[in-house]
Amino acid sequence: MDIDFSLVLVVLVAICAFIWLLDRFLLAPGRKAAENGGQEPVVVEYAKSFLPVLTIVLLLRSFLVEPFQIPSGSMIPTLEVGDFILVNKYHYGLRLPVIGTKIMENNEPERGEVMVFIPPHENQYFIKRVIGLPGDTIEYVDKVLRINGDPVAIDVVGDVAVETSSGMREGTLFNETIGDVTHRSQIINRGSRAGRTSWVVPAGHYFMMGDNRDNSADSRVWGPVPESNIVGKAFAVWMHKEPGLNLPSFSRNQFIQ
Repeated sequence: MDIDFSLVLVVLVAICAFIWLLDRFLLAPGRKAAENGGQEPVVVEYAKSFLPVLTIVLLLRSFLVEPFQIPSGSMIPTLEVGDFILVNKYHYGLRLPVIGTKIMENNEPERGEVMVFIPPHENQYFIKRVIGLPGDTIEYVDKVLRINGDPVAIDVVGDVAVETSSGMREGTLFNETIGDVTHRSQIINRGSRAGRTSWVVPAGHYFMMGDNRDNSADSRVWGPVPESNIVGKAFAVWMHKEPGLNLPSFSRNQFIQ
């Protein structure tokens, strides 16, 4: 089960605040009235020490920047498994922690941006690229992506080995331009995904796809993402760590395109 750190922080802040208020208005006056002045309980000392620290961390994670780790290869080659990224929490508007209610408007998502969100089918964080905006028609047929009938511009870079659940497959690496963003994507040369190939994005929703185009569970599988499920805009890789007892590396530090 995934741990909701925002919920944990909210609970810890609430507990520390409750202990501090209880001491300030009920316990402390009694200690002052005692002849020896009384000694502040250890639990109160800890609560008073941790409250400002936890509050600052909660505010930073909720309204400014939150770190995430990439658990899968659906965004290869842009993001690799083990990348630690930073997500701008205010770019798409400020939301209350845990409940996600938007309290301040800001920018709307644009095509080509990399976004963290909660998909409509399960309650956990995903990261994909914004492909379609509300009202767009998205088509993906024979490895060709079309937005509103226009094929997305690509520039082939070369051959690449694509890792899949059935082993390595021959693929193609290419530069792709969506909106104002040019980034790298990859496809498997042979074989096509079965199922639906055309979608109309409803109002208040966004169509998301992984850069590892034939090895990504995204809006082609579970549909467009509602605006209320947006978490933030991914903007930088700040660290990378391979699984196991390996030291972190900073060689992949970069802004995300």
